[in-house]
Amino acid sequence: MQTIKYPKKTDWNTILARPNIELEEMDEVVNQIFKEVKADGDAALKKYTWFYDRIRINELVVSQEEIEESEQLISEELKNAIQFAAKNIEKFHKAQKVESKVIETTEGVTCWRKFTPIDKVGLYIPGGSAPLFSTVLMLGIPARIANCKEVILCTPPNKDGKINPAILYACKLVGIKQVFRLGGIQAIGAMALGTESVPNVYKIFGPGNQFVTAAKQTASKLGVAIDMPAGPSEVLVMADESAVPEFVAADLLSQAEHGPDSQVVLLSWDEQLLDSVQLELAKQLKNISRVAIATRALDNSKMILVKSSQEALEISNQYAPEHLIISVKNEDEIINGIQNAGSVFIGNYTPESAGDYASGTNHTLPTNGYAKSFSGVGLGSFMKSITFQKITRKGLENLGPSIEIMAEAEQLEAHKNAVSVRLNKICQE
Repeated sequence: MQTIKYPKKTDWNTILARPNIELEEMDEVVNQIFKEVKADGDAALKKYTWFYDRIRINELVVSQEEIEESEQLISEELKNAIQFAAKNIEKFHKAQKVESKVIETTEGVTCWRKFTPIDKVGLYIPGGSAPLFSTVLMLGIPARIANCKEVILCTPPNKDGKINPAILYACKLVGIKQVFRLGGIQAIGAMALGTESVPNVYKIFGPGNQFVTAAKQTASKLGVAIDMPAGPSEVLVMADESAVPEFVAADLLSQAEHGPDSQVVLLSWDEQLLDSVQLELAKQLKNISRVAIATRALDNSKMILVKSSQEALEISNQYAPEHLIISVKNEDEIINGIQNAGSVFIGNYTPESAGDYASGTNHTLPTNGYAKSFSGVGLGSFMKSITFQKITRKGLENLGPSIEIMAEAEQLEAHKNAVSVRLNKICQE
């Protein structure tokens, strides 16, 4: 990791730049694949699975027998861990239910919202070098709580055309029955457009590589909603002399191992801590299997020595990290100042991995600075609200004159008349 000491504010944007994602260059590829998926359906899906992954797929649909069999293919220890995580995730997301309230805005005028599920949702689960069965829980559980009518899931197969059994077990646990062995741009295209086998959906969820991100953004242009723009994973750690260097290094590596285009950032006003973390990184890096990936990610990453905790907070809010770890003495002061972050982890004993798996919060979060304007996935992501209003005769007498004046000022006479005819009728009675 590069160490930068006391950077000028004018240089922050350059220093904090993420690894370059050339989404525009991918548009032509994505558009071509979407065009073929629309025209050729399943045949295009199989074609591009062979083209990109060198995997021949005869059957896109994962059978119920395969889903049921998955329970026998993973250890009891892993099943228990998945069940434990699922309970916490369900508890946290159930608590996000919002009750509709009827509000009388003016005498005789009542307004309320009704929350309804998105009927058809598609979940994308990465399954290549790191099969993210945890994401099945993070997306499938709130979809179930929201009562989405149709939930489909796409995940890439291995070289034998099989789906990781832990992914299938998680599907079984959360009640997802429509699973497809399909990844990459073609999976997003299938969910956006629909094919003979894969139903089209109204909203697509899930993380993925740069190709999946570009495909999701193309889907959004076609009228299919997406959870958020997302890219490579990232973490920012803010630490002082109270932090444990061994823990900080472990947290940085836990994100660096996601992919070579991931980025990790360490902010501190304690120079000795930075030195200690560098030593720990070198030591721990030798003991992880994804050392080549993590090393490349660290090349994109920064340790930044700042003048104070307030300057660190300002830099963090400008960066708007997907994951923000706070390991400082004055944590309350820092927490109160956080404006932009996907998910925050507080204290020496709160690793980011907890949120990735089992604490209960959702790990599908905005990256690439989108935490400035997007929230992470929650129960509300799988729902929408419809507003209702009911106006009594007395209510229209109270409200009507204001509507007439405003409509006339906007030169919308028919709008005014829709009120006037009613008020005139009331006057005649």
